[in-house]
Amino acid sequence: MTVHPSLQTSIDAWTQSIEAISELASELVGGEWNRATECPGWSVRDVISHVIGGECEALGDPRPIHSLPRDLYHIRGEAGRYFEVQVDVRRHHTAPEMTSELEYTIIRRSRQLRNEKRDPGYELSHPVLGDMTLETFLKMRAFDVWVHEQDLRRALGKPGNLDSDAAVISRDVLLGRLPKVIAEDAGAPKKSAIVFDVHGPVEFLRTVRVDEEGRGSVDRSPSLGPVVTFTLDWETYVRLACGRVRPRRVADKVKIEGDEELAGRILAHFAVTP
Repeated sequence: MTVHPSLQTSIDAWTQSIEAISELASELVGGEWNRATECPGWSVRDVISHVIGGECEALGDPRPIHSLPRDLYHIRGEAGRYFEVQVDVRRHHTAPEMTSELEYTIIRRSRQLRNEKRDPGYELSHPVLGDMTLETFLKMRAFDVWVHEQDLRRALGKPGNLDSDAAVISRDVLLGRLPKVIAEDAGAPKKSAIVFDVHGPVEFLRTVRVDEEGRGSVDRSPSLGPVVTFTLDWETYVRLACGRVRPRRVADKVKIEGDEELAGRILAHFAVTP
């Protein structure tokens, strides 16, 4: 048996992004490890620690037994506490320790993925993300690693891979969360449509429709009379959707047409990552 074709796309996307992170880490010098990223409260070192920790858990390694300090004010909720453990436990590791652990983890995880024989529908359970299929889990790993690759690239001034295979997976993950943002969190009116016109390395036009029951859905067809239309570039879309920047800081990059009050509510709830 070989890896199922529906899993290979996510594995290939993950591989490209995590190898890019390894290359970025290998080139870090001195204070670059401590440079702040847009990921709230995390430095370059912290983002790399999170990536290592996520892959170690995917490998089935036991979680560290570690008590978090009380002064980590960027932590919000139990999900934040869960992810912070793998980060805080590595905060005093040396640069060589970090790079060697990252490289070794990538080797182990790549070997595991090459030998993945389970069905795409195999059910998994994650302490934060909940129950999901193996196929969804691998997409989420590709998404998570790509988002953090971009965190590192912005912090280090080394842009790239905004149009990679993992970027396309990330587009689909983020679009899948839009109906809840629009229909439930922002309370868009029933029988309304909101359009997102995104340009740049990844381009798409999507309409979120709210039906007469108040349920949201996404489709590719344009709307003749949208309540709101957002026009913005792909990187800004990602930064907003992943909670890397507040809407007011990128107001000059987001063109809004239509109901500005509703647009404000949508942007206030736009961040969808834990």
